[in-house]
Amino acid sequence: MESITKETTIGDILNIKPEAIPVLMEIGMHCIGCPASQGETVAEAAMVHGVDADELVKRMNEAV
Repeated sequence: MESITKETTIGDILNIKPEAIPVLMEIGMHCIGCPASQGETVAEAAMVHGVDADELVKRMNEAV
């Protein structure tokens, strides 16, 4: 399985690790499927939602 990085887009996460989506929902990213979020990177999402990108990546890679 491919690892999520800060450069991974939200659209890619939907395909490579959908079990990480609840982690994004926890930070307030409720529009996972909206077209604008598809090209957003994890780093950009973290910045917009005021969370540490490294911690977010770690949590999503640990998600089962």
